[in-house]
Amino acid sequence: MQSKPCRSHKWIMVYQCHFTKFVIICTVSSKRASDVAFQLLDIFLLFGTPSILQSDKEFTAGVIKNLKLLWPQLTMVHGRPRHPQSQGSIERANGDIKDMLISWMSDNNSQDWTVSIKFVQQMKNASYHTGIKRTPYTAMFGTAPKVGLTSSSIPVEIIERLETEDDLCKALTVPPNSADDMPPPQPDDHLPVSQSDLPPP
Repeated sequence: MQSKPCRSHKWIMVYQCHFTKFVIICTVSSKRASDVAFQLLDIFLLFGTPSILQSDKEFTAGVIKNLKLLWPQLTMVHGRPRHPQSQGSIERANGDIKDMLISWMSDNNSQDWTVSIKFVQQMKNASYHTGIKRTPYTAMFGTAPKVGLTSSSIPVEIIERLETEDDLCKALTVPPNSADDMPPPQPDDHLPVSQSDLPPP
């Protein structure tokens, strides 16, 4: 997907897990297989590597070749040519991402799509997907997405006053629990040892 250039970036790469529908959206400076492979390397080292990489056949072969140069132990194959229905699904997803990006930038008065696209990624992954009957985020991580303390049950007026961990502990009325707060061990804290427990001389 191409966008208006921003600094050295003018392309958007959308990587989607086939099973969870989780998307990772990256900015790239070109469509060169070496640039795409470098972005995919970050994704694969963080989330794991698929056995099959699906995209345009000739392009995918070049990407896999470049991935092998970066990671010689990696073995994966490119997928079959996409079925028209599958191709349509991908084009719809790309269209959704483009529409979400335009909307987010307008709502937030932003001109920098390279930053905005990260928030679109979060929104896309947190949206219910009818095909998998859950959000892609939940399918990938087994939990609902969280936004720090905003996702907690602490009232907003308290959250707005919090700055440090101590503030948070006081708000939760839970004393800090760290090794520094533990009392020093006393001589009678250990288990008694009888003469018979000792090894023979």
